[in-house]
Amino acid sequence: MKITTIHLATGNTHKVQEMQRLADASDLPVKIMPAAKMPAVVEDTGTFVGNARKKAAALRATLPADAWVLADDSGVCVDALGGAPAVESAYFAGPQHDSAANLKKLVEVMRDVPEGRRAASFNCVLVLLGPGGMEQVCEGRCEGVLAREPVGGDGFGYDPIFVPAGYDRTYAQLGESEKNKISHRGRAWLILAEWLRKI
Repeated sequence: MKITTIHLATGNTHKVQEMQRLADASDLPVKIMPAAKMPAVVEDTGTFVGNARKKAAALRATLPADAWVLADDSGVCVDALGGAPAVESAYFAGPQHDSAANLKKLVEVMRDVPEGRRAASFNCVLVLLGPGGMEQVCEGRCEGVLAREPVGGDGFGYDPIFVPAGYDRTYAQLGESEKNKISHRGRAWLILAEWLRKI
């Protein structure tokens, strides 16, 4: 494996920590480095792939030519909301894009939706950019349902109301190691890890 350092295109410390844990669990000798200064990026492509690619390209433009950059774009897609908030997950409550406000709004808009119509999925796209225009795109998805109220103290974002299929606990109740085995980001990383082992 030639890659020893990957720069993660985010200012979100939770994502940096989660990606490092995923790398460690995969037994890959990779250091996930947070962006020292993440360039401002308008996430306006309308797709997870497009947004992730745009963020990765923005950070890579600030780094040496031999750098490897990884960007993540992810969100929750709710059936009863026509698939929303999806790529707008980070801004669901408005331009302040505060995680607590986003969570509160989703709980409120889903308040009167009956149990049989609360299906949702968490989706993640990872885009890795390397030297010479190299690009690898990996996608992960986790199906589940939305709880009526936030439960659990682990995780971040919408984790306290997302109950993955086959479980009776939310992402925020599972603990990081168990969550990473089934999460959208964990599944996307497994695909990327297999690719990294081959180069």
